[in-house]
Amino acid sequence: MHFADRLQGSPFDYGRPEGVSVRERHTNLEARRGGDQVRGFSMIEMCVVLAISLVIASIAVIQIQPALQQVRANTAKDLVMTSLRQARESAISDRRDIQVEFLVNPPANPPGNYVRLTRLGGVCCANTVISFIAIPGNVVFTTYAGEPDTPDAFGNNAPIFFANVANGPASGMMYQSDGTFVSGTGTPINGTVFMGIPNLPGTARAVTVLGATGRIRAYHISATTTWFD
Repeated sequence: MHFADRLQGSPFDYGRPEGVSVRERHTNLEARRGGDQVRGFSMIEMCVVLAISLVIASIAVIQIQPALQQVRANTAKDLVMTSLRQARESAISDRRDIQVEFLVNPPANPPGNYVRLTRLGGVCCANTVISFIAIPGNVVFTTYAGEPDTPDAFGNNAPIFFANVANGPASGMMYQSDGTFVSGTGTPINGTVFMGIPNLPGTARAVTVLGATGRIRAYHISATTTWFD
């Protein structure tokens, strides 16, 4: 018998598996250990994480609402100011009167508050609407109980108050080619547009017009008692 054959079955025979190396056995063992350690989230854990996320999101939405309301009010105020400035500049550049209207729920339009600018053609030409813009963000023409007048003191008896008349003179309001803001009879008039989100006095905004010069000034309220420009 060959010497190698005699060693078969001896105490020195370690029974090395045929066809599998030591390195392969080690690799397979480590893979099994790693597989035992890796696991996913349970349904309960996922539900807890989702609930916490929803609570945090709800708190964030509640906290950001006042800031969003202020942004909406400022956007509406800026739109009214921009419309009035456009009317004045167009009157000066076109040498035409530009009629200004503050409308609430006008016919043939979605419910809401609007600013309409119309170039008056006079005896030679037809009137032309040059701008018709809705006030955005749930902001409406409004005043609030106990709300003071602006520092310009043009009156606050109505949301649209010009020449001491709610909604302005019956003859209309317009910018003339010299930049003044007048009634339909050509008399310079002062007035204020008040606006805000319903039932939220802290969102009050105001835009005033000085008739003799056409100057436009905007205000926001602080603590529902004091106006600041």
